[in-house]
Amino acid sequence: MKLTVIGAGCWGLTLAWLLTDNFEKVTVWGREQDLSEDLIKNKHCSKPLEVQLADKVEVTSDLAHAIDGADIILNVVATSGTRSVCENLKKSGIKPEQIFVNASKGIELPSLMRMSEVIKDVLPEQKLAVLSGPTLAKEVLAGKPTAACVACDDMAVAEFVQKACNVPNRFRLYTNNDVIGVELGGSLKNVIAIASGFAHEMGLGDNCAGALLTRGMAEIVRVSMQLGANPSTLYGLSGMGDLIATCSSPMSRNYTVGSMLGKGKKIDDILAELGSVAEGVKTSKAICELAKKLDMEVPVSAAIYEAVYTDITPQELLAKLMNRKLKEEERYV
Repeated sequence: MKLTVIGAGCWGLTLAWLLTDNFEKVTVWGREQDLSEDLIKNKHCSKPLEVQLADKVEVTSDLAHAIDGADIILNVVATSGTRSVCENLKKSGIKPEQIFVNASKGIELPSLMRMSEVIKDVLPEQKLAVLSGPTLAKEVLAGKPTAACVACDDMAVAEFVQKACNVPNRFRLYTNNDVIGVELGGSLKNVIAIASGFAHEMGLGDNCAGALLTRGMAEIVRVSMQLGANPSTLYGLSGMGDLIATCSSPMSRNYTVGSMLGKGKKIDDILAELGSVAEGVKTSKAICELAKKLDMEVPVSAAIYEAVYTDITPQELLAKLMNRKLKEEERYV
């Protein structure tokens, strides 16, 4: 079998490295300007993570060649680039029977579409699955174990991807048929991860961290249920599991963004210093727009949106969250 990874960023290269032994052929595609000479010739990358790919892994900027004969195509490009990549895949001759697995976590702006909706909008006949869970790239590269889920409306497709991409002792995969819940859990938790890094930098303590994750999770569940998700999915790997990992680790780019915001840095400077995409930045805008559309409150996410896009100070933000009108805690079961 052949695996093609679309996107030569941190997670794309990590997945290519992780899954190499599962496939006879592995190809990584990236835009010409994103592929270093070291990566093409030596299969090595040092920034933002150090990854050494096996000799059998091919690295190319030729999209048609990359997908030719692929059984599974893993999409790991940034949310903002997924639509254009799908349009190019259509021009490059992608076949409906090739299984397209999306591993990007975000919501398209301004459409507010989930990634599977974007993909289906461009490639309506494509076999499509979603891969999501607590998958910090540095830990995966260090050989530390984790688990994630493969979601698809067609469980036969989910089970095929599960068996093809499961790595014993390292990468345990579960199947799920709730695509909406898996996608929204993986996307919306990035905003709460920014909030977590923000709170940690301000030294607000473990009680605050626990309260923040809980109230953030309540927002994720509230919005996701309105959009058709099964609430139990949000308490699984792609929801609570991913939330705990990204909200407690400086290895998370979104957590790092929050930490820098807590220091009073501006978002443009933060992203320039980070040198890679932090999906939670744009997702903070998306969830606020979704909440407005659904006539719902998302105070934690709204606070992060303000922290990212306005000049509000960390102290003002904290006061705004803590002094909201008192209310009853939600119950979902």
